[in-house]
Amino acid sequence: MDTRKLGNSGLEVSALGFGAMGLSFPHAPSKEENIKLIRAAVEQGVTFFDTAQGYGENEILVGEALQPFRNKVVIATKFGFKNGDVKQGLDSRPENIKSVAENSLRRLKTDVIDLFYQHRPDPNIPVEDVAGTVKDLIQQGKVKYFGLSEADSNTIRKAHSILPVTALQSEYSMFYREPENGIIPTLEELGIGLVPFSPLGKGFLTGTINADIELDQNDPRTMLPRFTKENREANQALVDLVVSMAKEKNAAPAQIALGWLLAQKSFIVPIPGTSKLSRLKENIGAVNIVLSDSELRKINMALETIKIVGERYPVSLRSTADKK
Repeated sequence: MDTRKLGNSGLEVSALGFGAMGLSFPHAPSKEENIKLIRAAVEQGVTFFDTAQGYGENEILVGEALQPFRNKVVIATKFGFKNGDVKQGLDSRPENIKSVAENSLRRLKTDVIDLFYQHRPDPNIPVEDVAGTVKDLIQQGKVKYFGLSEADSNTIRKAHSILPVTALQSEYSMFYREPENGIIPTLEELGIGLVPFSPLGKGFLTGTINADIELDQNDPRTMLPRFTKENREANQALVDLVVSMAKEKNAAPAQIALGWLLAQKSFIVPIPGTSKLSRLKENIGAVNIVLSDSELRKINMALETIKIVGERYPVSLRSTADKK
């Protein structure tokens, strides 16, 4: 697989990464199946894997699966929640960051964290203090690179002035294009990579979800305003666009959505997640999708006419990116 550099940091990773969060959802495959899936990703060229303290036992799973390939892969994890529990609120106090780092090293079975993100900005802790704490961890050899997640341009600049930010992880896709309004120009200016999570719109851009689909009551998307039956119906025009282009290119809709993202900037590395081997192979196939300038113009012109309906998160889960 082709590789990309995350901004000016020198950190080189596969053009597509793997987001492992979904492997810890209810009804996820068994641990053995998940390990096979992660290792299959490595065998097919993926070198960039994403986990977090806040994803339950996910770090342990990722660490075990990647241990045989540790010197060939880049592992990113995150800090920033009290006791690693999203429901308990934010906690980016220096002492907590250090504690999370120690626990993550142990759970990942590694002696260094390749990329250490602040999971969400903490309004109670200056980001300069956060960056300074990670800088100490880098000097101690426990962390290699520093990242932020869902931070606004002002926060990114403040952090970057203390310690170069290697990557920003934020939601970005045809389904959520807000980073185009300020964030991406800031990253380009400062030489910071962008790692889009939910690059397939939490499955919406795969072409398999419409207003008639009944989501399982345990599906996390049932909590998201954008996935109500009414909003799925209102947003169907976007799915129709992706499916139409996929037919023209003899590709899967997901491959068009990922190919579009890869075509936006050379420092963008999406991290789609899946629990299915067939979907993994399909996603990886996106690196071979070449969208011409005319095809990109056609897509972008169509996107300008499509108004996406529904907030991406309920009020209780909205980040600074949603509250501006």
